[in-house]
Amino acid sequence: MAKLFFRYSTMNAGKSIDLLRCNHNYLENNKKTLCFTSAKDNRYGEGKITSRIGISIDAILIHDNTNIYSIVKKESDISCVFIDEVQFLNKEQIFQLSDIVDELDIPVICYGLRSDYMLNAFESSKYLMAIADNLEEIKTICFECKSKKAIINSKILNGKILTEGEQVQIGGNETYKPLCRKCYKKLLNEN
Repeated sequence: MAKLFFRYSTMNAGKSIDLLRCNHNYLENNKKTLCFTSAKDNRYGEGKITSRIGISIDAILIHDNTNIYSIVKKESDISCVFIDEVQFLNKEQIFQLSDIVDELDIPVICYGLRSDYMLNAFESSKYLMAIADNLEEIKTICFECKSKKAIINSKILNGKILTEGEQVQIGGNETYKPLCRKCYKKLLNEN
């Protein structure tokens, strides 16, 4: 029985490398997969899922109007669908993913962020938290104290934590730091 998975974490926790590893396991066992990524994240080129350690694969781009269900339905013998940067999808696309699971009986494994740097849930992450069959946290440690689990994506500019602005700004280690709640509060109070 197929399931909808949401594997979430903060920035820099290894979501993309986990996706690449899982996809590779399917391919090594002669299973066909489809990999998708948001068109909004083009840090490593369009239509690429790339880990920070340099491994990448080609992926189908998801735009705001992309019907993921229709794309998957046209294919045959798909064993699993992988979604990278799922936080950039919209509500309708999240329900398309659930239809892939429920109607086509194909597992869907989504990777993304639970919340933004302002501590607001991304729309798609909110719906995935509500309807996914399995929620799995990919853990990383706090950039500041190096001992606690990071749960907050902090956006830092000139040493100060930002708490307002555009929800989506594509960036990596130069912009975002994973922090535990205690370090986040401490740094926020220092602002």
